[in-house]
Amino acid sequence: MDVFYNPDGIGDVLLIPIKEGDRYEIEHETFGSITKITSKAGEVLGYNIFEASKHFDLIEKGKIKLTEALLQEIKQLFAVNQLNDQLDFDLSPKFVVGYVTSKDGHENADKLSVCQVDVGNETLQIVCGAPNVDAGQKVVVAKVGATMPSGLKIKPSELRGVPSNGMICSQKELGLPDAPAEKGIYVLDDSYSVGEEFIV
Repeated sequence: MDVFYNPDGIGDVLLIPIKEGDRYEIEHETFGSITKITSKAGEVLGYNIFEASKHFDLIEKGKIKLTEALLQEIKQLFAVNQLNDQLDFDLSPKFVVGYVTSKDGHENADKLSVCQVDVGNETLQIVCGAPNVDAGQKVVVAKVGATMPSGLKIKPSELRGVPSNGMICSQKELGLPDAPAEKGIYVLDDSYSVGEEFIV
């Protein structure tokens, strides 16, 4: 999960986005230096923490990976400001190295493949349309909950009736420099370990 801090662009505010919502249908409530943003239905969309540099030692700018240490500091600030919301965020890596253990044809689409992908602590079924995907490859997997550089959020889905949990990524989708123009997933070499985080 990422948080955002851009003091030059928007000021000394730490942004904690949780869910997207209609910006015209939001409400907010202030708890000290924390603004809680909700939908009109009461769903939490995120938090803005003002005067962030007074509360946190933020060296990085822009998109910042939310670490367990920073999360604990945020929880302490919530407690001080008597905001009792549960901050149970999944901080596990969302871009990981996977190993394609099997590839089968899709029963309803000639150009899609149904892959079983070992990501270290589990095996995910991912439907993939890349022409170069094959069993025995190490690949980059965007797990459910990942946000792609394009802003696309990875969610459980069904492609032509077959469940898919994650995405096998191309270099272009990962926003890597000098990504090849041709379509196809990014096949990694053997120096990568299955389950390790892939830094985008």
